[in-house]
Amino acid sequence: MTSGDILHMRRAIALAARGLGGTSPNPVVGCVVLDSSGEIAGEGFHAYAGGPHAEVVALREAGGRARGGTAYVTLEPCDHTGRTGPCTAALLEAGVARVVVAVSDPNPKAAGGAATLRRHGVVVDEGVLTAEAEEVNAAWLTFVRAGRPYVTWKFAATVDGRSAAEDGTSQWITSPEARADVHLLRAASDAVVAGIGTVLADDPRLTARVPTPSRAAPVLRVVVDPGARTPATARVLDDEAPTLVAVAEDAAVPAHLSRHAVRLPRVPGGIDLHALLAELHGRQVVSVMVEGGPTLAGAFLREGLVDRVVGYLAPALLGAGPAALGAAGVSTITGIHRLEFAEATPVGPDLKLVLRPKSPVSPEPTLSPEPTVPPRSSGRTSPKES
Repeated sequence: MTSGDILHMRRAIALAARGLGGTSPNPVVGCVVLDSSGEIAGEGFHAYAGGPHAEVVALREAGGRARGGTAYVTLEPCDHTGRTGPCTAALLEAGVARVVVAVSDPNPKAAGGAATLRRHGVVVDEGVLTAEAEEVNAAWLTFVRAGRPYVTWKFAATVDGRSAAEDGTSQWITSPEARADVHLLRAASDAVVAGIGTVLADDPRLTARVPTPSRAAPVLRVVVDPGARTPATARVLDDEAPTLVAVAEDAAVPAHLSRHAVRLPRVPGGIDLHALLAELHGRQVVSVMVEGGPTLAGAFLREGLVDRVVGYLAPALLGAGPAALGAAGVSTITGIHRLEFAEATPVGPDLKLVLRPKSPVSPEPTLSPEPTVPPRSSGRTSPKES
């Protein structure tokens, strides 16, 4: 691995990131093609499912200059025909002499590209900037390797961790800039999940109200509602985006929920979240954003089903009021949820923190509790932003 390999692969990773939010259920992929003299001849990324793959876009830009050159690809070139042809065939037809790969394809249907290229005399080097390439493709890799969607839990709070005041009010804890960033986060997800307590307390829309990337469908809204209590007037049932209401298998489902409801196994306290994620995986949902109150977030954390935490901290103090996890938090230090900082970015006057679990959390029996009394606040920045 040379300094040039690192430079060009890093550029390919940056290109791949441009496809985030638009490629599901496909991965994000970036490609840089050099000519035989080492000059960049073409660049490309996969922009939307069904569209040309990154290699094809870059090769088209490179034209005849690709012959004898090198292609840097963030994910092993596919070796099968799906909605588009195999990228291995495109690379061979273009006469590329060397291919540098960051991540081997874990999808058995598409894997094998490196071996095919080598059989045809192409030099293939693998494992360049693997960690960085896996980071940008974390959602899809989790979808394939773990057989479930990638889960992000988002919360907003004061710097002392309060998501609302003691009287339950929660408007404008964070800034307009932070609230706008949340909508970008939603737009980059395939589904937004909230609990019934949030729906009853705040009546959110759960839509991404920003220009969204190219995608096959709008962001799916999911309500975890074991008792099928979502009212017919709930804004989450409007026609702005599709909605799935996860109810317990023994729940009495009212007529207004019949076209939205999916029945899932009931467990003590609520719905089996593993079953919910399996259902979403079957619907080709690659990434999930968990919003709403602390009860649902705590259930996902206890089950070890949170892959990323995004927190928006306002430079403000309340000193009292519900915390981001509230009663769903752990009661002893031995059960603490250890996280690692991945990113800290100012967003307006607020601070956006991106964290990841340090180690898997041992599952506990309680999964998605159904509160008997809806919480006054969902812990979001404002009911109006929902």
